[in-house]
Amino acid sequence: MTSPRPLVYAHRGASARFAEHTRAAYLQALAEGADGVECDVHLTRDQHVVLLHDANLDRTSTGTGPVAERTLAQLRELDFSSWKGVRIPDEFGAASQQLLTLPELLDLLAAAARPVGLAIEFKHPTPYRFRLEDRVLDLLAARGWEPESSVVGNVAVSFMSFDPEAIEYLLERVPARHVCMLVDDVTVDELRESTALGAFTGGAVANVLKAAQRDAEEILDTGRVGVAGPGISYVRENPNRVRAWLKAGLTFRVWTVDSPEDVQHCLDVGIQQITTNRPAEVLTQVKAAAVG
Repeated sequence: MTSPRPLVYAHRGASARFAEHTRAAYLQALAEGADGVECDVHLTRDQHVVLLHDANLDRTSTGTGPVAERTLAQLRELDFSSWKGVRIPDEFGAASQQLLTLPELLDLLAAAARPVGLAIEFKHPTPYRFRLEDRVLDLLAARGWEPESSVVGNVAVSFMSFDPEAIEYLLERVPARHVCMLVDDVTVDELRESTALGAFTGGAVANVLKAAQRDAEEILDTGRVGVAGPGISYVRENPNRVRAWLKAGLTFRVWTVDSPEDVQHCLDVGIQQITTNRPAEVLTQVKAAAVG
């Protein structure tokens, strides 16, 4: 006899296999049978919504500097995949085709011709503030999205952010059941001691992040969103709070769950959605657990 299993979302695509947020990573995730995919979004200088995690280009491309200062055409000239050191199969496109806009990701998901979830994370701070949210909602609406169902064809869309103000903004436009408040533990001492930030800067950053964490927890404590998005370390370190949120009826979407031990912990706790860089392996484990 089978039992319900957690849905498995591919974190920035199958990003353990191919460079995160690339065409190859998302096509691989769909080929592996992921129930959904997660993406981070930023606005370019000419107001295109592109799939990138960082506000700067340095880590995942051959470019440098802020994403917000480049046009889409300028970003197209950069290489977003070679840093991973993995050959991209021909059927997943050339290196010049790996950067994706949100409409291009929607096209890939539509072509899957099966139900699939899309979790869109709004990255803040951004110089464009809530124009990012407005632009995404406008793009979706142009494809037939409407807030009540939050569906575009075969794609069920949900919205996420670590920024409590962004979540408040979204809640004025989207039903709470489609909104996910992301949350993680902020360790002030660790950030203050960071050699990269320095003691003073690290402490200031930590205080801002800790305040955002408290605001996020208050949003979840009061049930103002439908989905809780803690990291796996938060789930392990805050069992009482997790149990309370589950008992209150919140859906949990936990990130980034890659190890078998962390997957099993999610199964033991009763997590409904798992976000992972390794969708194939996690799907195998959760399906086996469901059958057992």
